[in-house]
Amino acid sequence: MAASTMRALVCRKLGDPTLPFSDTSPIYVEENFPKPKLSSPTSVRVKVFASSLNFATGLQIEGKYQEKPPLPYVPGEDFSGTVLEVGDRVTKVKVGDAVCGAATGGAYAAEIVIDASLVFKVPNGCDLLQAGGLPIAFGTSHVGLVHRANLQAGQVLLVLGAAGGVGLSAVQIGKLLGAVVIGVARGHDKAELLKAYGVDLVVDPKDGGLINTVKAFLKSRKLRGVDVLYDPVGGKLFKDSMKLLSWGAHIVIIGFTSGEIPSIPANILLVKNLTVHGLYWGSYTRFNPQVMQDSMEALLGYLTNGSLRVHISHTFSIDEANKAFALLKQREVKGKVMILPGGSSSSPASKL
Repeated sequence: MAASTMRALVCRKLGDPTLPFSDTSPIYVEENFPKPKLSSPTSVRVKVFASSLNFATGLQIEGKYQEKPPLPYVPGEDFSGTVLEVGDRVTKVKVGDAVCGAATGGAYAAEIVIDASLVFKVPNGCDLLQAGGLPIAFGTSHVGLVHRANLQAGQVLLVLGAAGGVGLSAVQIGKLLGAVVIGVARGHDKAELLKAYGVDLVVDPKDGGLINTVKAFLKSRKLRGVDVLYDPVGGKLFKDSMKLLSWGAHIVIIGFTSGEIPSIPANILLVKNLTVHGLYWGSYTRFNPQVMQDSMEALLGYLTNGSLRVHISHTFSIDEANKAFALLKQREVKGKVMILPGGSSSSPASKL
């Protein structure tokens, strides 16, 4: 008989996820956590291969995110793995299929049960590790830039936090669409990474010259201004970036990793005919699932044929999840960090 328990990372109380595991730490590894059961005829059981570390996951453990699951719970949202079991009404995938998906929790464990509508079949030849980091970061950027901002070839895209998981996905999608891409990131290593992904201009905000540097670049290219601002950061960078927008520009607000939620003066929106899009990707599962489905199918195709790549900075086992959260909190991540529930040690995974 198959075991009814599994290893899982459990959040038992709200607090700092970077603390070393102990009897009182907010997160810890449970060796005998109950395996989830198929909850409906449309649910799927997946053996988790890799799960993505997201900034919002840490905020949720700290109690600072809009969604607050009851304690205790298993964190982890987007993931990849292999289908172990399907409900009676599932036709989308079958046992043995490689899949990726996005849950509202539960992915930092050996197995996860999720509705079939939230999993996507990974094509043959597609890297399963990268597929685990695809749904939320690339899904957010693809829906934001294509479905919402309608980014066009030749337009100027300004990406804040461009070397992070969401930012780097926006950079790649922008280049794929034929946009002129400006990336904002701190430090030489991140700048070199962005250049390797084809960014047309990299700006380090610590130099204090964001506005003048971008204006000089735009003038040299005879461009009128930034057509789409993609912002997962907020704070001062957002305020400075507002001065670079062209008439009729689109602003896509993803999050506030700076910790500061900026305000937008309504008179500026009026005078410059600006459009502001707030984008919470997960809400599409409820309000417009077809957009998410179409987007994920397109992204998996791009990942399989090499048009896009999930840049993975590090991988960690669940035993070292606190170290993974610390790396993210210290802004040391370039691209994505992945959690491997079946792994036993951490290892750098950076490569182009």
